[in-house]
Amino acid sequence: MRRTLRAALLFGAIGSLASATAEAAGPFNFFSVTPCRIVDTRKPAGATGGPILTAGAQRNFPISAASAGCGVPTTATAATLNVTLVSPTAAGFVKIWPFGSTEPLVSTINAAAGEPAIANGAIVPLGSDATFQISLKYGTAPPPGATAHVIIDVTGYFQ
Repeated sequence: MRRTLRAALLFGAIGSLASATAEAAGPFNFFSVTPCRIVDTRKPAGATGGPILTAGAQRNFPISAASAGCGVPTTATAATLNVTLVSPTAAGFVKIWPFGSTEPLVSTINAAAGEPAIANGAIVPLGSDATFQISLKYGTAPPPGATAHVIIDVTGYFQ
């Protein structure tokens, strides 16, 4: 009797799971991509590489050119990113926002000085900028001249 009841409950649960469908609400659909590196400031100087970030200086990174091989189309409205701050020389934070818009008040990552690496996920809207860029800033309290590297991997996009 117990075995029959257990089997009936198990098959009923499986049946209800099999018949469940996922529906998206809202104007955008999410598309995941295999994680793909689009920025690494540890590499030689370039649009998606070095130099190292200096505290207070804004850098802009072209997402479409860098992520073209990652499967993010130029029609994407937002990108999902894994952002890693590497070896900050002072306690600080990283902010990321759409190029050409106002810098946000909130940070994506906060880190202690000397932290080997710390990462966080972010969803960053992509502006209507023709070069399809995002802006980034490493901010700190004094001392001036603090530096850190940043690595950004794209993990998906909204369209």
